[in-house]
Amino acid sequence: MKTSTRYIVFEVLKSSAVAMLLLLTLFDLFTFSDELDDIGKANYGLTEAFYFVLLTSPTVFYELMPASALLGSLFALGNMANHNELIALRAAGLSIFGIIRATLLAGVVMAAVAIGVGEFVAPDADARAQTVRMTANNKQLTVSSKNGLWLREGKQFINVRSIEDNGELSDISIYELDDQQQLARSTHAEQAIYLGKNDWQLQNINSSTISTSQIQAQSQAQQLWQSSIAPDLLKIVVVNANNLSLYDLATYISFLKTNHQKSQKYELAFWGRVVNPLVIFVMLMVSTPFVIGVKRGISSGARILIGVVIGMSFNVLDMSFAHLGLIKEFNPIMTAALPSLLVLGLSLLAIRRLR
Repeated sequence: MKTSTRYIVFEVLKSSAVAMLLLLTLFDLFTFSDELDDIGKANYGLTEAFYFVLLTSPTVFYELMPASALLGSLFALGNMANHNELIALRAAGLSIFGIIRATLLAGVVMAAVAIGVGEFVAPDADARAQTVRMTANNKQLTVSSKNGLWLREGKQFINVRSIEDNGELSDISIYELDDQQQLARSTHAEQAIYLGKNDWQLQNINSSTISTSQIQAQSQAQQLWQSSIAPDLLKIVVVNANNLSLYDLATYISFLKTNHQKSQKYELAFWGRVVNPLVIFVMLMVSTPFVIGVKRGISSGARILIGVVIGMSFNVLDMSFAHLGLIKEFNPIMTAALPSLLVLGLSLLAIRRLR
């Protein structure tokens, strides 16, 4: 690697690291501020709030990597342009393509770090963060598996096989233990409808009362069931795409398709995670024409403002297209990749005009 290339790579990485530190600190402060409202509820205290913010930081780090790459490259290359370093490098024989190539080499390092954090650190940490928050707030033990959702509430163990978008439960089993920790009652309901204030209405129920001498079975059309398990809690413990690695997403998508359930949301999350490291390179490509094609003397603040505007515009475009894709059931690959391809095309046109 040439000295000039190595210098550009180092400057871009250094500035991107500073941008990441600032952005991560800012977003963590916002998260902590939101958690302050829950401090004092049940067992959720200041320690749990700090722990929650710490555990969600890897996910935030992964999501902020493209924005950090954009701000870092704008600041680094802009600083070099203001100090005539880019002119000196070009006079020494380094072409515009050479500057872009060096910037993208820095992107290789950032993409590798993002993949490592996003696949091996963030999913487990984020899942633990949700468990810590939920357990402290609700005092319940929750285990999610491919056999449905398992929850424990007092002496009851609840298994939910399906959760509808409106919060209703389907194929629910309730196992109740006695004081000797023996199975005393087993109840299965086809559906559970939330009535509010800890009340559920079970429908099409088959139950068995178990004792040492006999088992009594009975059926009912409906029955009132009191439980502090609310739809909001279930939304937390249901499989969350942000808690899954690419491998887990692929496995869960296969599971949903095998059971003839909708999987588009998880397919979009899968391809979004595939595309996210590539967005780093797109953001680095965007920064080049804004530095080389704009006259020198622009302040660092102005370049950072440009980066913020570009980053926010891209996020709005990406999120809008993702929601549109879910509503219209577009191809998940196209939905995840099109905003990045559009921005990449515009940046390539801008770079071509520099030559």
